[in-house]
Amino acid sequence: MSTNTIQEIRAFNRFYTDLIGLLNKHLLNSDYSLSEVRVMYEIHTAGEAQASHIMAAMDIDKSYLSRIVKKLERDQLIIRKASEQDGRAVVLSLTKEGADLFRELTKATEHQIGGLISHLDTAQQDELVTHMHAIRKLLQDNQ
Repeated sequence: MSTNTIQEIRAFNRFYTDLIGLLNKHLLNSDYSLSEVRVMYEIHTAGEAQASHIMAAMDIDKSYLSRIVKKLERDQLIIRKASEQDGRAVVLSLTKEGADLFRELTKATEHQIGGLISHLDTAQQDELVTHMHAIRKLLQDNQ
């Protein structure tokens, strides 16, 4: 593993996080951080999600997830209930307000990305996606 490779990966990570504003305190000028929106994403894609599933999917600890869940509950974006299959497990679901906000943020994200690639022609967009698939494949094959 070369030092140059590591430095190039770090430079790309800085470039991309700056480009899409991931280090901003709030995602897409909302009141929510990337982690909070990611929790909503996990709940949205599952319909209902156990807290343990979210912790595994995001690789976060229980206390961090708990703080996020409390904020999202306080903002009436999610509801928490005991699992019918396992009373010890917590199941999370989006409220109507949470689902509406998630849809708004998804549209804003798609608009942001559309703006980032609008200057690329179709062939360049395809090339970009091909390279992104290659990066994911290379990194996922080693996990």
